[in-house]
Amino acid sequence: MSTLAAPLEAPPAGPGRPAYRVTGQRVLSSEWAKLWSLRSTWITLGLGLLFLVAFGLIASSRYKSGIGSGDVDPDFADSTAVSLSLFGTNFAQLALGVLGVLVMAGEYSTGMIRSTMAAVPRRLPVLWSKAAVFGLVALVVGTLGAFITFGFGSGIVSGTPAAMSLTHAGVVRSLLGAGLYLGLVGVIGTALGALLRSVAGGISVLVGALMLIPGLVSLLPSSWRGDISPYLPSNAGASMFALTHDSTTLSPTAGLLVFLGWTALALAGAAYRLVRRDV
Repeated sequence: MSTLAAPLEAPPAGPGRPAYRVTGQRVLSSEWAKLWSLRSTWITLGLGLLFLVAFGLIASSRYKSGIGSGDVDPDFADSTAVSLSLFGTNFAQLALGVLGVLVMAGEYSTGMIRSTMAAVPRRLPVLWSKAAVFGLVALVVGTLGAFITFGFGSGIVSGTPAAMSLTHAGVVRSLLGAGLYLGLVGVIGTALGALLRSVAGGISVLVGALMLIPGLVSLLPSSWRGDISPYLPSNAGASMFALTHDSTTLSPTAGLLVFLGWTALALAGAAYRLVRRDV
């Protein structure tokens, strides 16, 4: 005796799953979450802020003690409260630039870049989002550190020839310029990380461009040095937040335009390699 099995009924279809859409806002939110999920972000940002504040206050204290003893270091003879407060910018730029390299190149070293590009197949939005997110964070940290350092540093040098307040001409512009410079250094670091895809390589190029090349250019004949030196990334960036200028330096606006050009060049190289080469 045989029995006929009743045909199985298909389960009722549930509501369709909404299609996933990659939007600029979602990519930005993703990169924001990834940035703050890394322990290195907190440590390196803290170091950048510490360098900016600590070295600025040390320079201000050294100037104050030199004035009091009548033995001012020649390097600090013409200093102002602004230049003393921003003395740590060169150290802070290393911390923020290195973190910018890590933000991008770190994904290549861990292999996470494959998951990132699988989620965002068009690739370039990842670069723009990383650069925008970290550039904004570096800008805020740099600007905050500059104003904090000037607030304490101006109090230290009060009553000396270097004393200044926020109401003095050019002070606010210089402090904002320092923050903008550090933000753009972070963007350049991110671009170098995408271009070289190596943490060590990106950091080496960053340090060389900002610190080593200016020293090498100083060995050139003076006729060449005067034509090249003002347009180097670090020198053009320094003119953005310098309170005074002379014939050997660029104006703040010209320095900003030159440094923006270097930033755009780094981003263009990173974008080209990101599109043309496999991850």
